[in-house]
Amino acid sequence: MRVCHTHHSVSPTLAAACWLTLSSVAAFAYASDKIGAGPDERIGPDGEKEHQLTPRPSVSLFYLVGLFDLWDGLRTILISAGGAYAIARFLRRSPYMPWVGFVFLMGHMSVNHIARQVANSPRSVDITGAQMVLVMKLSAFCWNVADGVLSDTGMSDFQKDRRLTELPGLLDYAGFVFFFPSLLTGPAFDFAEYRRWLDTTMFDVPAAIDPATKPPTRRKRKIPRSATPAMLKLVTSLVWIFSFLKLSNHFAPNALLEDSYLEYGFLGRLVVLHMVGFTARTKYYGVWTMAEGACILTGLGYNGVDPATGKISWDRLQNIDPWGVEAAQNSRAYLENWNINTNKWLRNYIYLRVTPRGKKPGFRASLATFTTSAFWHGFYPGYYLAFVLASFIQTVAKNLRRTLRPFFLDPKTQAPLPSKRYYDLVSWLTTQLTFSFAAAPFLILTFSGSLQAWSRVYFYVIFATAALFAFFASPARGRIRRVLERRSARALGGEPGAGAGAGAGAGAGAGAAGANGGAGGDAGKLSRSASSDSLASSSREPVMGISTDLEREFDEVIGEIRAEMEMRTRKGR
Repeated sequence: MRVCHTHHSVSPTLAAACWLTLSSVAAFAYASDKIGAGPDERIGPDGEKEHQLTPRPSVSLFYLVGLFDLWDGLRTILISAGGAYAIARFLRRSPYMPWVGFVFLMGHMSVNHIARQVANSPRSVDITGAQMVLVMKLSAFCWNVADGVLSDTGMSDFQKDRRLTELPGLLDYAGFVFFFPSLLTGPAFDFAEYRRWLDTTMFDVPAAIDPATKPPTRRKRKIPRSATPAMLKLVTSLVWIFSFLKLSNHFAPNALLEDSYLEYGFLGRLVVLHMVGFTARTKYYGVWTMAEGACILTGLGYNGVDPATGKISWDRLQNIDPWGVEAAQNSRAYLENWNINTNKWLRNYIYLRVTPRGKKPGFRASLATFTTSAFWHGFYPGYYLAFVLASFIQTVAKNLRRTLRPFFLDPKTQAPLPSKRYYDLVSWLTTQLTFSFAAAPFLILTFSGSLQAWSRVYFYVIFATAALFAFFASPARGRIRRVLERRSARALGGEPGAGAGAGAGAGAGAGAAGANGGAGGDAGKLSRSASSDSLASSSREPVMGISTDLEREFDEVIGEIRAEMEMRTRKGR
């Protein structure tokens, strides 16, 4: 089975490698305590750099070459890492440097994606999964270096936090590239985070923290004790992996293409379809949780301390929230809790970077993000079927939530009505069944196989999505809006400007039903509140590169085309 490609097949072999890594780090830490090893001899970075960086690339080399015999994989990593470093060094002051680095890294990975797809050997071990992680780390590295030569003017707080004013040395860079707990499956992180972990400034306790609640450490170490949360992650990951090994015997993706699948009725097929998707997710839950645990054990997962309680947060590198995915009641929550660090990379280094300073992201930013996300995953037709359908699903889901959710909230206080529990249940069931359908091509990969699997459940999501698009384009949408306005007016007694509360409540759900209403309008008129403005702004950003509002994107395209035509007409005169 393939080992490294994290978006198609993460094998038990890779899970075993991650488990071995986590266990070996834990054993080494335990042994060093027993024999009295000094702080600079520990796995953590509590000492001189020279004592820590050298073993980390060695561990990665042992697994890549000694265990998996991935000489070609090692060469691939060295080409990507060496090329990105050379581009950052020699083109450092060029405004095109990060884009040159991005194109180089994506192009190199695309070649390997195509080679793996042509070889079509699922039992071979390949390096594309590790390379996908490297693309995120190294393209972000190029942007961080580019930000380091710019002034602070116009920079976001995020850019200021991650910028690199000096190019790191090769030894530090090698440790960053070959950091083993995240080399094969992620999570990705920025060099600024790695450097703060390395020099332990990440663990400086703010002055506001009461010394009595200061996190406990061992001996002279600055890293708080992390064995307990790391071991909890290990146990959790093993539960997920065991679940995958058991369930995959019955719910492998090819089950959707077998003749026996047709023996079930429609509802039975939906159950099997959902279980196939859930089974596939369990392997990602297991491997990503295990890798996160390894990062926690080294201390890199540290994410600050609660000033009031002294409780430590270890979620800096969390890449998956299984409960957030399985309990999601809307499409955005489902996608945001999946592959969290890839979402962050797409937002911070693609979506916001293609937008000129001083302007808001628009259609071009969304298109660039979508294209990047699709190419980053690979070139199997199933990926693109899933991405395109998910874009339509996102748009319909947002409109549906804005339209229906206000009916289950008190129009005056915006508190949930008793009936909202049924709305939540239906929303959860709809979300899960919708994405079970949409994700099937991601598992089957082939175009014909994906269409065959969809046809066996009668394309139910495609037909429902098309019907809802037609509904929201019809006058019925306006009628529902007027019903909500009358409902709000009755609840608020017809007071002028009373609709603001209703607008805020709808916004809290998904961006304010009837967001076009003016603030401070007539009684019952749904208006946009500050909270809904904030939500509308954040919900515009694509999730996993998938647009959340195709209607608005198309309107922007048409508007730009008209403006261009008018400008050319004026010039022609």
